[in-house]
Amino acid sequence: MTDADILKKVRKIEIKTRGLSNEIFAGKYHSAFKGRGMSFSEVREYRVGDDVRDIDWNVTARTGTAHIKTYEEERELTLMLLVDVSASRLFGSVDMLKRNLATEIAAVLAFSAEQNNDKIGCIFFSDRIEKFVPPKKGRSHILRIIRELIDFEPVSRRTDLSVPFTYLTGAIRKRSVAFVLSDFMDVDAETHAARFENALKIVSGKHDVVGIRLYDRREDELPDMGPVQMSDAETGETAWVDTSSRRIREGYAFHRREMLMTVETTLMRYRIDNIAVATDDDYVKQLIRLFKNR
Repeated sequence: MTDADILKKVRKIEIKTRGLSNEIFAGKYHSAFKGRGMSFSEVREYRVGDDVRDIDWNVTARTGTAHIKTYEEERELTLMLLVDVSASRLFGSVDMLKRNLATEIAAVLAFSAEQNNDKIGCIFFSDRIEKFVPPKKGRSHILRIIRELIDFEPVSRRTDLSVPFTYLTGAIRKRSVAFVLSDFMDVDAETHAARFENALKIVSGKHDVVGIRLYDRREDELPDMGPVQMSDAETGETAWVDTSSRRIREGYAFHRREMLMTVETTLMRYRIDNIAVATDDDYVKQLIRLFKNR
């Protein structure tokens, strides 16, 4: 795409997602995600019913009148978008690719964060850190992220979810809200273990991690189309598969369910709020449900 084409797409996504953010998410985002805690606001005179533990004894001694410290919620957050840019994101059989879905959801979340004056950062990952966009505020910063989401070409085609989790743990010191936009296809085929579990355990102890699993319904089962040559988008391996075989179709569906169960169980183990969004889903409803359940 030319620069003009990219800018046109950025503008189109901004108009759509900023509207959704303004009308639906701003208030729900505010209530769903808490700030870093309470920060000092001011000192005022003691009133009947105030907690005596809040008395500022230095001011009280200086003025001769009891004064207390008051606090307010420290609202500012850092929103981190962890976006999977491996080759499996380039699949989509109905309305859009997983890549396009990730772009729109990331934009909605970013504009919702902007409504709350929060910083937004982004980590693009495959089986390595492809790009790190440090957290900043402002519309121009969000548009930069959207442009990268539209046009970014990774070095690697593979996935390793432990990489962004480990990087986030070291790169962002203060607690943040981290949305992981990925298909979560990082499960060992033989052991059925989530390869990212140890890294997830560590990062979830420091940050508020939220999973958004992106998928296409065609990935859940094989259609009966006779012999078909299939390729693994991440490894490049190809094989002929006889999709007319009921045994093969059922075997594929079984292994797919096993993988998804592993992902779901792992996320639940570390109390990671998550939703699954299909490429033909109304992601607005899914995000509303996620925000309401927090």
